[in-house]
Amino acid sequence: MISDGDVVAIADELAAAQRDRTTVPLLTARYPGMTVEDSYAVQNEWRRRAIAAGRRQVGRKIGLTSKVMQAATGITEPDYGAILDDMVFENGSVIEHDRFSNVRIEVELAFVLGAPLDGPHATVFDVLRATEYVVPALEILSSRIDMAGRTIVDTISDNAAMGGLVHGGNPTPPTAIDLRWVAALLYRNETIEESGVAAAVLNHPATGVAWLANKLFAHGDRLEAGEIVLAGSFTRPMWVHPGDTVLADYGSMGTVSCRFV
Repeated sequence: MISDGDVVAIADELAAAQRDRTTVPLLTARYPGMTVEDSYAVQNEWRRRAIAAGRRQVGRKIGLTSKVMQAATGITEPDYGAILDDMVFENGSVIEHDRFSNVRIEVELAFVLGAPLDGPHATVFDVLRATEYVVPALEILSSRIDMAGRTIVDTISDNAAMGGLVHGGNPTPPTAIDLRWVAALLYRNETIEESGVAAAVLNHPATGVAWLANKLFAHGDRLEAGEIVLAGSFTRPMWVHPGDTVLADYGSMGTVSCRFV
């Protein structure tokens, strides 16, 4: 466990790193007793400050839900972070690369809720009933903590490395398609770099959303109607640089793209 003062100090460090586009040393190396609950306390302090400054929470992201992502990070359990209004980009957006740190792209499905979703016993079927539509999305990862040797404690404290999201394609009711078999091809500068199938996310992408609802219940929170939930990546993260154009082709669900400058 760490103290309340440590939580504030870490939140200060991460705020400065985000402002200055820098990274901070691993938290676990400096706070060896830090727990997962401590890291969510840091994240909540960051989120509280953001909302107090006039930003608005519009959803949540789930991370580390697929074996490929867990293998890429060396972390073996999911996590979650907050999505704020200024993190959301329309399809085809031109995005400033230097507003983020260690910039990578992931391919995901975004669930847009039409009804609240509560734990502690939420299931895939509850998620499907609560979802208004599902839409293709790209998650922009931004890591404000040194990447080598990170643990889940570091990642959660860093708002689960959430930088932004780009949404597009064809909004689809969740019962109109077998979400397990949604596939995507990820291109950078017209060259295919990654591909994947949504079942890689816990066998069904809605499983991640149910996990999140139950985890939030344990933290005294819930998912609200209108929120966007990024269900987790089903490809490895792809590095991007200024000048790169990114496009993900989801077949019948359409495409989503952005360009970094």
